[in-house]
Amino acid sequence: MKPTTFSLFVTLAALAACNNLYSPSASVPPGRNFTVIRAQGDSLAIADTLNKFRAALGGSLNAPNSPPADSGRREINWDGVPAALTNVDNFPADFFNVNSKRGAIFSTSGTGFRVDSSGFSDINAGLADQFKAFSPKKLFMSVGSPVLTVDFRLVGTTTNGLVKGFGVVFSDVDRANSTRVDYFDANGVEIASIASPAHLGAQGFTFVGAVFDSAIVARVVITSGDASLDATTQDVSAGGTKDLVVMDDFVYGEPRPLR
Repeated sequence: MKPTTFSLFVTLAALAACNNLYSPSASVPPGRNFTVIRAQGDSLAIADTLNKFRAALGGSLNAPNSPPADSGRREINWDGVPAALTNVDNFPADFFNVNSKRGAIFSTSGTGFRVDSSGFSDINAGLADQFKAFSPKKLFMSVGSPVLTVDFRLVGTTTNGLVKGFGVVFSDVDRANSTRVDYFDANGVEIASIASPAHLGAQGFTFVGAVFDSAIVARVVITSGDASLDATTQDVSAGGTKDLVVMDDFVYGEPRPLR
């Protein structure tokens, strides 16, 4: 059996000004200290990292449709999405705040969103063996653009919310820096920008997450690779020129009221 290779990086934002996460300054603004957790490896390695990330967020998992809470976290793994909303390009942007309430609203510069159970082979047969699901078997992407924005709401309401942290599992990041998560506060100021490492061989998965010292994140922007999936574009690992990447689990802090 080939040994699992696993890599975990933890960085304090207070020490990261030299990495251009912030403009250089004498001190980190209040609330903006954060821990970066990144990993690459197989499903066991990513599961271990997710547990570390959950512990850093603190509290327990708050069930879908439960009312807003004072602590804990919410998770999205796509697998409970109904068949009628799977393998189509019109997955509702507010599904996870209306149908299955978890305080997340999606938007994109593309044309829609897709939860997929076919490994995206319904879009492009050449992708049939490209993407693995971390939590089988559904995956997620934005349609027509590799960029997805997630805004947070107090669960089940239209009230803007703030989370303490956010993390996402990616499938098939071939090139470091093709994929990233950018974090913004309630004023639209970018407070962190974290690139995904490339995956390791056939292992397939990477994880990117950041946990702040308080609930400060109003929005995250996720860039999944160089291009969106379509009927003709091939991944760089299959002789194409673009790094095609899709998403699996989202894990984030319970959305809290703006202060």
